[in-house]
Amino acid sequence: MEPHQSTTPFGRRSLTLAHVASQAAAKARPPEKFAHKWNVFRAICAARAPLGVSERALAVLDALLTFHPETILAGEDLVVFPSNRQLSLRAHGMAPATLRRHLAVLVDAGLIVRRDSPNGKRYARKDGAGDVEIAFGFDLAPLVARADEFEALAEAVRAEERSLKRVRERITICRRDIAKMIVTGIEEGVPTRIAGQGPADWMTIHEMFRAIVGRIPRTATRAELEPVADELALLSSEVLNLLETHVNSQNISANESQTERHIHNSKPNPPIDLEPCLREGRAVDIGSIDQDGRAPQRSQDDEEANAAKIAPTMKTYPLGMVLEACPDIADYAKDRIGSWRDLIATAGLARAALGISADAWREAQETMGTADAAVMIAAILQKGEAIGSPGGYLRALSAKARAKEFSIGPVLMALLRGKLPKVGRTRDAAG
Repeated sequence: MEPHQSTTPFGRRSLTLAHVASQAAAKARPPEKFAHKWNVFRAICAARAPLGVSERALAVLDALLTFHPETILAGEDLVVFPSNRQLSLRAHGMAPATLRRHLAVLVDAGLIVRRDSPNGKRYARKDGAGDVEIAFGFDLAPLVARADEFEALAEAVRAEERSLKRVRERITICRRDIAKMIVTGIEEGVPTRIAGQGPADWMTIHEMFRAIVGRIPRTATRAELEPVADELALLSSEVLNLLETHVNSQNISANESQTERHIHNSKPNPPIDLEPCLREGRAVDIGSIDQDGRAPQRSQDDEEANAAKIAPTMKTYPLGMVLEACPDIADYAKDRIGSWRDLIATAGLARAALGISADAWREAQETMGTADAAVMIAAILQKGEAIGSPGGYLRALSAKARAKEFSIGPVLMALLRGKLPKVGRTRDAAG
């Protein structure tokens, strides 16, 4: 008489319609169908999210597969019957209660089927020839029956991951392009009013840019990121058009003047005062810049004295630590930030984009030191919309620095931990 296979679990565990469906799918598979167990396992790992299984459950499935002696899953003899103790050892010492919970997850997901014995123990009964007549344990037949489904799910997940990676790369490139083009527009005094278009200014463009970037969630799906990528691509195209139009107008003006050198200055008195913090590797005293934005000529001794005044503050914190805590400042760099001088020069551009006045910037440099003031600009930029008034915030910190109540270390540490206190608790943020 052919032995009867159990369809219900032992003890208080209930039978669900999903369990019945899994058993029916396993029973309906063609007898000649087979699957490579490790290929199926890799597909399940890739598709674990839509299947609803965790990494710990996959570790238990991995352990169960090791108890099947063959690499190929084929035929009717696909029941493995390890004890909980043996299974726990192969699952890297998983606790018994945790093991039972994840076995239930695998059953509910339809990856395995319970074949419980009358007393709930797992074992195999052999015939007189020594062949297994019936086994009680976990049936791996669903892995063979659903192998194609698992592979299709895995490929869909991989395709989604590739699409997500592409849209993230697109956003990264657009962010870099827009940030550097805005800095170029501000520094070169490129006009933003073009024939056929409405008036604008670089601060407005920068605010539009930060508003779009501010909508990017920390963990986002492709569907959430694609509209953001489209907006950034459109803004990048518009900003590039502004720069190209300015370049073309300069070329036309230069061609019209053949007998003398043509000097083009579209904004004699630009509303945004950008101090040339460090030009050609030399320090410039910001306080000595006149109203036209020009720095007076200095002697070599003056340059060396000013560089010596800045140098001590450059060694307080590692530059790498500052850039790790405030990565957004790199978007405003002309090339790359490889030294403290690069950071200070970049901060001079970023503070204008943030709407911080030249007076507030100069006050911060005088009270905190040039390097620490640059670090605070990077920190304010990193916090973005969390700081409603960057200029007022910097002045408040300058006042605390003047009263010897300011320390930049806690600011960097909080940014590294992602727990910088919000505006309104300036004392806590400044230490």
